[in-house]
Amino acid sequence: MAGLGFRVTNLTAEGLSEDELNKLNAVADYRAHGLTGANGEHPMLMKAFQAASIILAEKWNNSSSHQIAPETALRLPGTIIGALSTILIFLITSELFGVEVALIASALWAFDPSAIGFSRIAKEDSFLLFFFLLANVFWLRGQRVAESTNENPNKYYWATAASYGAMVASKYVPHLFTVSICYYWMFQNLPETRWRLGKKRLLMFFAIMGIVFLILSPTVLLPETWKQMGLFAGGNRVSHDAYEFMGQLYPQRFSDWLHGIPVYFYLVFTAVKLPLLTVLGFVVGVPRLFRRKLGDGRYFILFWLMLWAIAFCFPGGKFTRYYTTVLPAVLITCALGIQWAGRWLADRVASFEWTASLAVIVIAASVVNSLQAAPHFRLFTNSIGGGTARAGYYFPHDEFYDASIREVIFEIAGRAGTGARVVSESPSLAAYYAERAQRPDLICLSLSDPEALQQLESGDFIIVARGRRYFSNDAILSELRDHAAPVAELKLGAVPSAKIYELDQNSLTVIKSQAINLTQRRKDAKLN
Repeated sequence: MAGLGFRVTNLTAEGLSEDELNKLNAVADYRAHGLTGANGEHPMLMKAFQAASIILAEKWNNSSSHQIAPETALRLPGTIIGALSTILIFLITSELFGVEVALIASALWAFDPSAIGFSRIAKEDSFLLFFFLLANVFWLRGQRVAESTNENPNKYYWATAASYGAMVASKYVPHLFTVSICYYWMFQNLPETRWRLGKKRLLMFFAIMGIVFLILSPTVLLPETWKQMGLFAGGNRVSHDAYEFMGQLYPQRFSDWLHGIPVYFYLVFTAVKLPLLTVLGFVVGVPRLFRRKLGDGRYFILFWLMLWAIAFCFPGGKFTRYYTTVLPAVLITCALGIQWAGRWLADRVASFEWTASLAVIVIAASVVNSLQAAPHFRLFTNSIGGGTARAGYYFPHDEFYDASIREVIFEIAGRAGTGARVVSESPSLAAYYAERAQRPDLICLSLSDPEALQQLESGDFIIVARGRRYFSNDAILSELRDHAAPVAELKLGAVPSAKIYELDQNSLTVIKSQAINLTQRRKDAKLN
C-alpha cells in the first residue's frame, strides 16, 4: 500500500509524453469505432485497462467537483499493476530463497525510485513485468508441487500458460518465456526429478497461451494491426534518428546492433539510477549466485539476468523503461547480498540481528531517495552518478520524457499571436496541449522538417526540450544556443527541462539557413 501511495500521488505533476498520447488516441479510436488497428504495433490489453480507467474517470468527473485529469486516468492502471508486482516478487523470491530474502526484495521494489518512475508512465513494460512475474509464481509453485507432493500440478502449468498469454497481450516480448523454459530444462537430465510436463502437456501449454493471448488482444487479427507491426519491425515507427546518452548521440535503430547505443547502457543505468546502497547490495549479491550453498533457485535469477541481457543489451535501440523487466532480478540479488552480509557480520562481529538491521537501512535509503525525487522519480541520480547536479545528463530522453511540454505550450499560449507556428520535436503532443489551452489556432510543426522550418516567420516559436536532441536537429539547436536568447526556461523540479525561443529576424535567418543545409544533407544521404 505504501508503494502504491508513491506511485499514485500527484500523477498529473508531469504532462503526457508523445508515446502516452498515442495510447490516449488509441483509446479514443476504440471508443469511437470499436476495435481497430490504432497503435497496432503494441497489443491491446493495457489499452483496454486504460479505456476502462478513462471511462470511469469521466463518470466521476460528471458527478464530482474533484476532477480527475486525463494524465491521471491514463496512468492509473500502470501504477496499480506496478504496486501489485510487489506481492508477486515476494511470492517468487520466497519460493526460491525463503521469506527473509523475499521481504527485503519486495520492499526494495515498493520504494525504489526507478521502479516507481517506470510505473508512473502509461507504457506496456509494467504490464509485461506483472504477467511475467505472475506466470513464474505458478511455474515455481508447480515445480514444488510436482517434486514434493502427490498433488496434480497441472493447474499450475495451465495458470502459467494463461499468464504468459496475458504477458504477450501486454507487449510483444515473448522471449521472456525462455527464462522459465531454461530453468525447467535444467532439471530434465536428473533421473530423480518429477517435474516433467511431457509433449502432450507442453502442446496444451502453448495452446492455452495462444488462446488467452487472442482473447485479451483480439486486435491482432485485424489486417491494419499487422501493417502497423510490420512498420514497427522495419524501424519505420522510430520517429527520430538518434538517442542522446551521456551527452553523445547514437543511432537508435534495433538493427544497428553494436553500432547503436552502447552495450553498457544498462550497466550505467544500474550504477547511477539505483540508490547507492542498493547498488552495493547488488555487487555483494552477484557472487552469491555462483555459490552452490544458495541452492538451485539461483539458476532462475542467473537465467533471468543473462537472457534479459542478451535480448536487450546487444540490439542498437534501447530505452531505460526496458529495464523494468530485469529490475526485480537486480533487487532480489541485492536482497541476497544483504542477507549474506548480515550473516557474515553475525558470525564475525557479534551475535546480533545484522540482516534485519542492514535491510532496514537499505530500504530506508530507498524511501528517502524516493521522497527526495518525488514527483519526478525518473530524474533520480545517485551519488555515483553525481546526484541532482547530473540529473538529466545520462538518459535525457527517458528522464524528461516530454514532461514539460504541457507547461511549455501553456506558456506559449499566453504569448503567441493568432495562427502562430510552434516548432518542436513533439508536434502532435504540442497540438494536443494547444487544444487543452484553448489555442487550436496554433500551428504545430516538426523541428526536424526542413520544409516546415522554411515556413517560419517572426513571432513564431521554437521549443528546445531536453531529451529531444537528434542528428537531424543538432546543428539547429547549436545555432539557437549561440545566436538567440530564450524568452522562457522551464524546469522539472529543480532541473532545467525546456527552453522557448521566440523568433526575430536575426534568429529566423539562422534557422532558415540551417533548414537549407538539412535539406541538402538529406539529398546527399539519399544519393549515397
